[in-house]
Amino acid sequence: MNVAPAGFTLNRDLPAGFAEFFLPLHEEFTPWQQRLAHARAEVLARAHAGFLPTYLPPSEATTSSWQVELPAWAADQRNQMTGPADDAELVVKMLNSGAPGVMLDLEDSMVNTWEHLMLGHENVLAALYGELTYDDRKRGGTVGIKPSTTVTFTRVRGLHLSQAGVLDDPTSASLFDLALLVFRVDRERLKHPLCIYIPKSESAEEALWWKAAFDRLLEAKGWPTGSIRAMALVESHPMAFQMEEFLFNLREYIIGLNLGRWDYMASLIHFNLHDPAWLLPDRNTIPLDVPFFQNLRTLMPEIAHKHGALAIGGMTALYPSREDAELNTRALAVLERDKKNEASCLMDGAWTGHPDQNAIAVAQFPAPNQVDKRPTLASAHPDLRPAPTGVGSKTLDGTRAAVRTVIRYRNGVLEGKGASLLDGYMEDLATDRIYRLMIAQRMRFPGPYTPSSLGTIFDEELARIIDELDTPSTETLARYRRARQLSEQMVLTGAFDPR
Repeated sequence: MNVAPAGFTLNRDLPAGFAEFFLPLHEEFTPWQQRLAHARAEVLARAHAGFLPTYLPPSEATTSSWQVELPAWAADQRNQMTGPADDAELVVKMLNSGAPGVMLDLEDSMVNTWEHLMLGHENVLAALYGELTYDDRKRGGTVGIKPSTTVTFTRVRGLHLSQAGVLDDPTSASLFDLALLVFRVDRERLKHPLCIYIPKSESAEEALWWKAAFDRLLEAKGWPTGSIRAMALVESHPMAFQMEEFLFNLREYIIGLNLGRWDYMASLIHFNLHDPAWLLPDRNTIPLDVPFFQNLRTLMPEIAHKHGALAIGGMTALYPSREDAELNTRALAVLERDKKNEASCLMDGAWTGHPDQNAIAVAQFPAPNQVDKRPTLASAHPDLRPAPTGVGSKTLDGTRAAVRTVIRYRNGVLEGKGASLLDGYMEDLATDRIYRLMIAQRMRFPGPYTPSSLGTIFDEELARIIDELDTPSTETLARYRRARQLSEQMVLTGAFDPR
């Protein structure tokens, strides 16, 4: 849990007037957030008892005619670049990339500590005003944000997280991020309404929390209707069955949904953890159009387009490289196939994380969007849980690669990095979660891909990592050993929630 530093005082250490602004919001919304978090745990426990998520019964959301408003300034979102808000250089490069949209992340790709959170908030505010800069050490000079029509979103932390140390009791991290951003921002200086990306939702009921929070923030600031707009990620298995209801509940604010594929994959494993049919193949052998993604990838545009909303695809994890020509060619080819597949499913755009990916991603989608098209579905309620049988490969080398990745990713976290480029793949909290779940699965259902001892394989892969380091310092060695300990502990204790 993120904790404010010792000695922190709300009145002294945050902007004047914020305490009075925030306390009534905390009293109203934090108990509600805690109830929703508790409900999530109950849904997961029911799934592990055999009662898996499914579609909701018909309701006004699914049987009546209603539409969301898709503003002209957001109609083209053929690519949304995403990256950690605490990295000023990356933020500026993303905003200068020409991408139609950029998401500044306060969540999965950023370390959830107070220092990084506050830096992220500062960068977001400066970026929204077009004032953020960085010092270019390679070429010299200061680089700023160029004027553009790029839509800038901010992903706040999700309802599963709490923020400690700000008040006597923990408060909702989502509420804290929202309130601090809204309190500080000068709406008159924004080129479009304040745009929020909602992460980690697990039910349509949670949309009511966000709606009420947006309502109350508009009221508290005296802002007119339309001053806040949102997109929401579908990155949990229960949420996949409630997309239409979620859109309906947030219809006054929302403009689209996004398939957050890596957290979604992790959630699928988590909800099916006790089912041997759901043993995940080595992650990088799973095809782009695997049925558990493809079925959702075609359902989402049907639901979104039915109501005039965007459907955005996910992140391609393999990154281009300006130093490795072979890797660069392979990464861009994978990107093109991936985005072409999403476009053929009638998605309106996708996510990328590297400026070199933008042009290829944009080129795969019709301009400005495909909202006027609806896919042909065999069923209004397709199977969203087709097991990955006959897909990819399961190998001991794949298990070892997973162990090696979680150790190196956790080492990056201890260094203050929420996302790390490892073996050509950009790994963040979502992919780290996939690997930890995959390791736990394989220990639960032994096979030729399972080591005889989890501790032994962690020891062996740590030794391999250290052997590949170039004269590591004592501090570096200690940090890697700590990363190894934490990673194994998370697997052994079942720490698989998205936090």
